[in-house]
Amino acid sequence: MNYESNYESNYESNHESNHEPASFSRRRWLTSTAAGLQAAALTHLFSQDVYGLETPTPRQVYDLRPQPTHHEPQAKSVIHLFMNGGPSQMDLFDPKPELDKRHGQAYFSELASEVESPTAAGALMKCPYKFAQHGEAGQWVSGALPHTAQMVDELAIIKSMYTTNLTHEPALFKIHGGQELPGMPSIGSWISYGLGTENQNLPAYIVLDDPLGLPVNQTQSWQSGFLPPMYQGTRFRSTGEPVLNLKREYAQADEVTSLERELIAGLDRIHRDKRPGQLRLDARMASYELAARMQLEATDALDISKETQATLDMYGIGKEPTDSYGRRCLYARRLVERGVRFVQLYINFQIWDNHTGLTAGCKGACDRTDLPIAGLIRDLKQRGLLDGTLVVWGGEFGRLPIAQLPANKDTANAGRDHNKNAMITWMAGGGVKPGVSIGATDELGFAAVEDRISVADWHATILHQLGLHYEHLYFERNGLKDRLTGVEEAHIIKSILK
Repeated sequence: MNYESNYESNYESNHESNHEPASFSRRRWLTSTAAGLQAAALTHLFSQDVYGLETPTPRQVYDLRPQPTHHEPQAKSVIHLFMNGGPSQMDLFDPKPELDKRHGQAYFSELASEVESPTAAGALMKCPYKFAQHGEAGQWVSGALPHTAQMVDELAIIKSMYTTNLTHEPALFKIHGGQELPGMPSIGSWISYGLGTENQNLPAYIVLDDPLGLPVNQTQSWQSGFLPPMYQGTRFRSTGEPVLNLKREYAQADEVTSLERELIAGLDRIHRDKRPGQLRLDARMASYELAARMQLEATDALDISKETQATLDMYGIGKEPTDSYGRRCLYARRLVERGVRFVQLYINFQIWDNHTGLTAGCKGACDRTDLPIAGLIRDLKQRGLLDGTLVVWGGEFGRLPIAQLPANKDTANAGRDHNKNAMITWMAGGGVKPGVSIGATDELGFAAVEDRISVADWHATILHQLGLHYEHLYFERNGLKDRLTGVEEAHIIKSILK
């Protein structure tokens, strides 16, 4: 006799000896009650989850409609100019005379634990470019950035930022999503979730990546993570049609199209009402509805044919090497002009990752981006958009003050390895003080030592300028209130704010 039949036999024997009907057996009643309590508890827990019937987050409905802020915002939108690979702080905005004096001196032993590729580490290496002071405040800017130098009075330069990992992938996850882990929502997704968007005919979060290559972690830098999928970044192509498969393949009367959309929307609502809490379904339906509204708006937003020649020249459009990045900078202006909340620009793969050939490599990255970025700031200002647009520039980490040598030890072709202890960034517009500089690194530029700014501080400040408090912007998941800044204590960088 197997276990089940033996159990039933014993149960029936006990039942007969106690002369109790099976439906009122104490054993069955206790078993059923215990199972019911477990089921009730489990149902309650599921109802608290993101896919349940209740919504414990501040948002009662997941959509892109404009949401109230936590306090008065200084900016309406963000343009994030992300410099893939890690720009070198001591070669762009943070001159180090001591590094020039000690060029060629051995220093590896002091940095051994912070070097990613120790076998290729060399001696201290000076900046290959000349520095000069610019603007009313006399800000130091490298000769590799002549156009940015002209706009330095609009920038708030942070020289003391640092991060927690010197490898690209985790550092990219950290700067975009707040933690060194994949699968976390990006800052653009958090902002879209917290604020929605003013223009319902365009995505709240748009990504303009480089046609020449994605970042080293591919598309993960603009994912929505555990947030509803509708908050992830939408890629717009900078050449050809901005969004593929957006136009109809055949002509159709506007009245017919309108009736068709109304019918589809009604059927979608019926389908969704029978499946509450299905965030992927909600996102898919929302994306189809947005695609229909985008048919005219998206094409118009990226149509620069009506821009004046003077504007195109300002961005370096129509000439190399600035044409591609210049177009994306101009697209960014046109998008925030139309109410897009967060626009993010990337540059070819790891263009700032100058392990070798620093002199030519860093200058090449500057040549592609310097004029377009200066043009963007100038254009935003002359159109009255800079006050409401926060422009942010920077990469995932900085570089070391020692040389990283190629395999043949050719010092003329040396570069710099990764550095998590010091990195450079700047902000402009959006309630930021113009023409200021905060923080300092040590005499060689290895580590931030004065007014140290963490990635969490940086995130909290961007949110603050948009009217969001980093502690109050959260998404409840697994019983925890997940935030962009995680469990870290963050501080608003008040010294750069108006």
